[in-house]
Amino acid sequence: MSDVAGFLLRLALIGPPVLIAIIVHEIAHGWVANRLGDDTAARAGRLTLNPLPHIDPIGSVVLPLLLTWSGSPYIFGWAKPVPVNFSRLRHPQRDMAIVALAGPGSNLVQALAWAALHALGAAAGWEIVGLVAAVGVTVNIVLAVFNLLPILPLDGGRVLVGLLPREPALALARLEPYGMLIVMALLFTGVLSQVVGPLTRSLLRVLL
Repeated sequence: MSDVAGFLLRLALIGPPVLIAIIVHEIAHGWVANRLGDDTAARAGRLTLNPLPHIDPIGSVVLPLLLTWSGSPYIFGWAKPVPVNFSRLRHPQRDMAIVALAGPGSNLVQALAWAALHALGAAAGWEIVGLVAAVGVTVNIVLAVFNLLPILPLDGGRVLVGLLPREPALALARLEPYGMLIVMALLFTGVLSQVVGPLTRSLLRVLL
């Protein structure tokens, strides 16, 4: 099989689970925020399964394509963050942490659903179903673990800000403009895989 054909096959297997994972992740943030008093995401039309309002050119397209083409064992990305006005939440600091946890929580639920489908596919001899489901499990576990890193603007950073006393929380929040630069540096130096890899592999052994 040529490199291009192999890439297209890999993309066909990986693309749908990646898009579903990152879109549901963002919807979960908006849905929980709406339940806790902030309807900003709902009013912006972001509580929809239509992928178009959620797609981020870099996080939803370019990065997953680059990781797929490079043969990376871990594929992840992100959608456009749903707008959340934390001041409108009923208990802003506490609820910010709950809203942040909703995204990784949705990925863990999706991983369990994909794991069930993987078991069904294996039992029925549906090889393609098993392959796509295995990708679904992997993508969602990676996203859950990755997003729980305590770096803003990742969800783990939001949780930490929500739990810390005021002064340390403000100090951490001031680092947010540099957060994605830190994440990309960790990614391309291989440090990120060393941090995310062990926990990811442990969870995958349980689910697959």
